[in-house]
Amino acid sequence: MVKLRTGDPWMRAAEYARTLSGLTVNLLVQDIERALPFHLQVLGAELVYSDPDFAVLRAAGAEWMLHADHTYEGHPLGNTLGHGERRGAGMEIRLHGRDPDEAVSAALQLGLEVMLEAKDKGHGVREAFLVDLDGYVWVLDVILPPDRLPKPAPSKPPGA
Repeated sequence: MVKLRTGDPWMRAAEYARTLSGLTVNLLVQDIERALPFHLQVLGAELVYSDPDFAVLRAAGAEWMLHADHTYEGHPLGNTLGHGERRGAGMEIRLHGRDPDEAVSAALQLGLEVMLEAKDKGHGVREAFLVDLDGYVWVLDVILPPDRLPKPAPSKPPGA
């Protein structure tokens, strides 16, 4: 494992690992500094820690990690990373509770791809699909208020 960090991390890896439970997400990114504006400005995340190798972010009750590609040198997963290709194909990373309209605006200001603009959906949320610089697709949504929920289709009488 190649490390670019100089000095000590904010927390030893073994100590941090003991704080994790349930499902966690670790995204491999080409460059931590390059990736952070999307996570901070578009996703509205709080930066818990960052160095050239690793970052921890929090938003909407979730915590996730970024690891720079170089930290996976020599690891079998590192051999699967295509540079310049969309990563995580077939996977949506959903962050519930982030206003999709605000996120779209921030993404456009950063010159990032908006796959699908914010739109009210039939399943009761307003959502947008955004693509970060490493090609991961993020879906940000908020629950629609009752007055914006779709009206149920009128029922047909029996035999109609």
